[in-house]
Amino acid sequence: MKTRHYQESLWYFTFCASGILLAGVLIAILGLLLFRGSNELTWEFLTTGPKGLFLGMEGGIYPAIMGTIALLVIATSAATLPALATAVYLTEYSTSSRFSWVIDIIIRSMVGLPSILIGLFGYAFFVLYLDFGISLISGALTLAIMVFPTLVILMRDALCSVNADYRLAGLLLGVSRWYILRRVVLPQAAPSLFGAVLLAMGHAAGATAPIMVTAAVIAARAPSRLLEPVMALPYHLYILFSQYVSLEKAYATALILVVLLLTFNVLSVALRLLLPGKEGFKL
Repeated sequence: MKTRHYQESLWYFTFCASGILLAGVLIAILGLLLFRGSNELTWEFLTTGPKGLFLGMEGGIYPAIMGTIALLVIATSAATLPALATAVYLTEYSTSSRFSWVIDIIIRSMVGLPSILIGLFGYAFFVLYLDFGISLISGALTLAIMVFPTLVILMRDALCSVNADYRLAGLLLGVSRWYILRRVVLPQAAPSLFGAVLLAMGHAAGATAPIMVTAAVIAARAPSRLLEPVMALPYHLYILFSQYVSLEKAYATALILVVLLLTFNVLSVALRLLLPGKEGFKL
């Protein structure tokens, strides 16, 4: 008994230490960014475009912020419905067939694809073949492909978390699968489904490789047309520190990007914890 108690204590300590370590790393990153970049966080920095002899030494990142938001909104809008349809099929309608198994393998393999490969596909298909050029729509659709498998997995988990007794009771009463899905499963899973969309937006917000070759340029206005190139925070950050334009502004840009990512993640968790799923139709 003592040996088992020691083992449980050891595992508990290991898990706690891992959590503390992760929290410490995040705090250290935020602390560094605040220390090095807080002096640049001015109203002008957030509301003007880059200026200076070397573009970015002066001015701000407003076009990059708006470009990033536009990319995320279009990408998640394009990926959400196909991802939801795929997740519904895998959880509600598929059987243990070879076709379902192949779809599952493909989705899991897509999650592990390097983002630069998805960027190259987006460049070849959207930029060259469809002749969209380096533009907002090319980058957004490329990001949609990148977040699609992540959305499918998150949404499938959300649907699977709904109590299976609802489905069983409905089938025993002769209720169709579509009716159960529409009136019970989707309302119950809605907070987690919206949380999945927010997590996917956070995943796409930090992607640099796909937009480097499909959407982002060094300087552009705030996005107004789908077929125009845009600025984006990850690419602008890359230019600032890789070309030694301004490390202080690079830290400030990184801080804004991290805050954006944390916002998506916090909202996702809050949706799942504070908004319980609706009961929907009572069977």
